[in-house]
Amino acid sequence: MSDQKLTENLPKVIEEMKQKCRENPDSIMAHHHLALVYRKSGRHNDAIKELKRCIEIDDQSAEAYINLGAVYFELGQMDEALNANKMALLYAPNPAQAHTNIGLIMQQKGEQEKAVDAYTKATHHDPKLAFAWINLASALIMAGDFDKALVAAKKGVELDPDYPMAHNNLAVAHFYKQDFKAAKASINEAVNQGYPVDPNFIALVDKEL
Repeated sequence: MSDQKLTENLPKVIEEMKQKCRENPDSIMAHHHLALVYRKSGRHNDAIKELKRCIEIDDQSAEAYINLGAVYFELGQMDEALNANKMALLYAPNPAQAHTNIGLIMQQKGEQEKAVDAYTKATHHDPKLAFAWINLASALIMAGDFDKALVAAKKGVELDPDYPMAHNNLAVAHFYKQDFKAAKASINEAVNQGYPVDPNFIALVDKEL
């Protein structure tokens, strides 16, 4: 089912999935799918309830912990989100996503060094995870490590050239390395892809050209 069709039919889909859960009360897949639809519909507390039910059925379900952490993150409950992702680390065959999520949480908390550490671990576990590289660049910029930020930003663009935030982060890294022409080129690409680049940043770059 397409995202658009799912959105249009959310009440019906929820009722169908609730019925499946009643018919198969110990089906982790049924409860997980219901949780994801609850999350999509903005019913976060119901999503949490279903994800906790998944964990009751299988307390080593990394996917359930990952999604539980995502719901808590959306609610701004960072400690709960962190705990859920730490549990995911214990059971995920590849913990790259959990490390990336922990990086996001640490950035929200303003703990850039811990964010850098988490994103770095994510890239070690999955060197092709573009989102981890893109966010690693952001955290390194905030931490003032511009050499490594430039490397990470370039890797992010290489892996996902159609992700506009990657070009924005690369522009910022180029700016701090005083390569203003490259920064402008990356700004233009980010804007062309629809990213809302900070006008003040654009003005700073233009002033240097």
